[in-house]
Amino acid sequence: MSATTIYSSGPIEKFSSIQSGIQGNTGNANFKIQFFSDQVVNIRFTRESAFESLSYAVVQQPEVVKADVSETTNQLVMSGKYLDVILSKNDSSIQFLNKSGKVINADEQGLGTQWNGEQVSTYKKLQPEEKFIGLGEKTGPLNRRGLGYQHWNTDAFAYGTGTDPIYSSIPFYIGVHSGLVYGIFFDNPAKTFFNFGASNNRFSSFYADNGEMNYYFIYGETVAEVIRAYTWLTGTIQLPPLWSLGFQQCRYSYYPDTEVLNLAKNFREKKIPADTIVLDIHYMDAYKIFTWHPEYFPEPEKMISQLNDQGFQVVVMCDPGIKTEPGYPPYDEGLEKDLFLKYPDGQPYTGQVWPGWCHFPDFTKPETRSNWRKWLKQYADAGVTGFWNDMNEFSSWGQMMPENILFDFDGTQATSRQGRNVYGLQMARSSYEGGVDHLGGRRPFILTRSGYAGIQRYAALWTGDNVSYDEHMMLGVRLVNCLGLSGVAFAGYDIGGFVGEASSRLFARWISIGAFSPFFRVHSMINTRDSEPWSYGEEVEIISRNYIRFRYQLLPYLYSIFREASVTGMPVQRSLAIDYTHQEEVYNGTFEHQYLFGPSFLIAPAESSKEIIKVFFPEGSWYSLNDGTAYAGNTIAAVDAPIHRLPVFVKAGSVIPFQNPVQHTGEKSETIHLHVYNGNNSSSFEWYLDDGQTFKFQQGVYAIRKLTFDGSSRHVTIGATIGQFKPDFKTIRIVFHGFKKLEKLFVNEKSVNCTTQEFSFFLPMQKFDPLGDAPSVGSEQVHFIEMSYTDEEVLISI
Repeated sequence: MSATTIYSSGPIEKFSSIQSGIQGNTGNANFKIQFFSDQVVNIRFTRESAFESLSYAVVQQPEVVKADVSETTNQLVMSGKYLDVILSKNDSSIQFLNKSGKVINADEQGLGTQWNGEQVSTYKKLQPEEKFIGLGEKTGPLNRRGLGYQHWNTDAFAYGTGTDPIYSSIPFYIGVHSGLVYGIFFDNPAKTFFNFGASNNRFSSFYADNGEMNYYFIYGETVAEVIRAYTWLTGTIQLPPLWSLGFQQCRYSYYPDTEVLNLAKNFREKKIPADTIVLDIHYMDAYKIFTWHPEYFPEPEKMISQLNDQGFQVVVMCDPGIKTEPGYPPYDEGLEKDLFLKYPDGQPYTGQVWPGWCHFPDFTKPETRSNWRKWLKQYADAGVTGFWNDMNEFSSWGQMMPENILFDFDGTQATSRQGRNVYGLQMARSSYEGGVDHLGGRRPFILTRSGYAGIQRYAALWTGDNVSYDEHMMLGVRLVNCLGLSGVAFAGYDIGGFVGEASSRLFARWISIGAFSPFFRVHSMINTRDSEPWSYGEEVEIISRNYIRFRYQLLPYLYSIFREASVTGMPVQRSLAIDYTHQEEVYNGTFEHQYLFGPSFLIAPAESSKEIIKVFFPEGSWYSLNDGTAYAGNTIAAVDAPIHRLPVFVKAGSVIPFQNPVQHTGEKSETIHLHVYNGNNSSSFEWYLDDGQTFKFQQGVYAIRKLTFDGSSRHVTIGATIGQFKPDFKTIRIVFHGFKKLEKLFVNEKSVNCTTQEFSFFLPMQKFDPLGDAPSVGSEQVHFIEMSYTDEEVLISI
């Protein structure tokens, strides 16, 4: 048996200039280094004669940027606007330097890029005190230093808090050291591995089982800049329909149709806002996709119409497995048109899932994507507006998909070694495009369990089959924080836990945290207790109503943040590492769960067993959402956290748009509430509106208003409306928090009297114990004024 030889890329033998870069040959490989933009550099090494041509993640072509190339005795230097790339002629190792000459990132001397058989690796020198964050849907702490991970999409039922891998692969991380920030995206869809100094003190590394070394180095002065550049490269989220940001109720499964209708009735009768009911696999006939169960759902169009009349949308589960049943049209058509994954001998791959033995559509084949889009029409015709892609790792019983299955890869051909990690991405793409095809100009909502880099372009992502205990609740927060650092702005978890049964306290805490998650859904497993907000007792019902109701009041702010994500890639749920990157407290295990919800809210998640927690307050000043208590920045304080009051804080100087409480997003609010929080700092916020349903915003049918607070002059400005959309508001109510005495102010230089009152965002808790007091949700004294709504600029002098 011959020994495996390790090959280094070797010395530079020849090179030539290309657009914004160079390409050439080393002793053992071909290489190409090219600026994609002023902040993004593509590094490629291959031992093949040509570079791979297909990426399902990258949506950009290289820009024409200035990158001067110079040569010394030992180096090739590419000088860009913000960074220099230095290539050693002796061993083809690479350094990235900022314009001050500081090393941002460098290959480990003597290792660089190597091949170990088919495996290709790049080794990076560990910088002093370097931290590593992001990497997508990965368990573990915020700072991944000293740990290792692999990307191989896996159905991880009831995964543990340290399980790896799980459902999705986003091979992009952000490095932080010495006041510097960078990102690396390793665009190889094969099984990849990341080592951040695990079991060694010399290097970090990333490697793939096969394929080429193809990574993008991203430089920015801030984490936000790196995320913006990464999502420029791989795409941002599509602006979702407004209803998808509301509350969604799911169970495995709600059936028959009478139970679904009764569920909707209960929400409305109990005045608990909700927008969506999600149907799991029991809506299908024998679990076959594109069917309805003839007994449970004999008239789906009628049922969905009745739900629509009550303000509910319907989302249906869509698994990829196509039952091998002659006479079942998707199966017959798939065979006829050669749409399924297959073995090298041409026989379709068969695996067992819910319907029994199934074939699986090859979503890397254009004809298959087109066929899937066509079949989604029957759901859209019934009134379905959302498609939930599950089991798309893909999953089959035994969880051992053979690695010799062939994928079309848009005509370039590959095996499951390259195809597995992109399968969920391409399924989500097919579902999104099918929704666009058949929803009559309305935006579809796609939810996926599996994905690859770029999944944000097509779908929201949820963290799969989580478990009903506190550690998993807190893990879900970390996972969504890390997904936000990795370009996935629309993400969430199953509130209450999918596996197991939540206690009343756990559900109450989880739903209060979930109200501040981008994706807001309760979901529970078959043969477990009911998991609707009212099923945990009267007190939890009121807590749930309060936090869901608050979510709906907050929708003008939340929708604006989603719009920002669609433009800049900035996540909705923001790890403190984004804005406070170099503060050590951010990476402390006590505080690493804390996050910003948009720019203005600081969320401090607490376990259900905790009544008091420590909170780290970043720079600036902060107000308790519950009672207006002020906290200074750069401090740590003990804060009460009773089960009915999640510790949530508002940044001083913020101007936040709210609306009246509504029962669903189709119910209009005639008053817009602008809450102004006093502070020494200044801020601005782009309040965005459109119809919430269609793509008309792409033709300018939207409204943007800039809301600003000047902390020095104490001026609030409501900017003039930009855009063609006309909202339904009739009144503007401006509420002032943190102002000691405010009897009058000036609106466009006219004196206006203020009203003072006690205020709370939440309804009072009821007194359930005859001998005890009703728990306090807290209140504060505020001042407010009201005026008629206008599209013109309004200047308020305090």
